[in-house]
Amino acid sequence: MYEERKIYSADFKGRVALAAIRNDKTLAELALEFNVHPEQIRLWKQQLVANANLVFDQDEEHTIQTCSTGHAKIGDITAENEFLAKVLGR
Repeated sequence: MYEERKIYSADFKGRVALAAIRNDKTLAELALEFNVHPEQIRLWKQQLVANANLVFDQDEEHTIQTCSTGHAKIGDITAENEFLAKVLGR
């Protein structure tokens, strides 16, 4: 009676939405290619466009965290080297 609801991976949704953004094919053509309703493709495309800034926000946050972590490690290694130099008499 009822058709089971399909669950799509984020990777699949992203590929379909990117294909829609490219505008090489119509939504109807993409729907046939990916076996997804055209309205669903339109919604995924809207979501991708609306949230694209999150990709760059996380990239900046990751860079800041990496730099902070890197500086902390450099400080630890420097302190360790100074300690070893004192202990070893160098």
